[in-house]
Amino acid sequence: MKYLIDTCGWIEWLTNGKLVSSFEPYFKHPTTLIIPTLVQHELYKWICREKNLTFALEVIGITESGVIVPLDTNLALYAADMSKEYNLAMADAIIYATSRNQDALLITSDKHFKNIPHVKYFEK
Repeated sequence: MKYLIDTCGWIEWLTNGKLVSSFEPYFKHPTTLIIPTLVQHELYKWICREKNLTFALEVIGITESGVIVPLDTNLALYAADMSKEYNLAMADAIIYATSRNQDALLITSDKHFKNIPHVKYFEK
């Protein structure tokens, strides 16, 4: 099984947040993780703002243990379709489309994904 952990899950894990025990099992096998470049972007931006550049680069290094999926034309168009079908904002649509394109379960606590198929949702 492959998993795509949404940015909120990475932040919970990195900050030892209240949902860390829900997300933690998915981090145990990094080779099963699908990492969209968009998640790398969001993580890098958040960590630079909240922590520091050195830690941000260390976390991006951790993400490199998974399968990195860049945004290309096909994925962008698929994300547009997912956005329309599930009423998702651009970033959420790209993340969801990436999970579907890679046949991965999306792991998240983002309420926008609560009732969408192929999503493991953790209530905040």
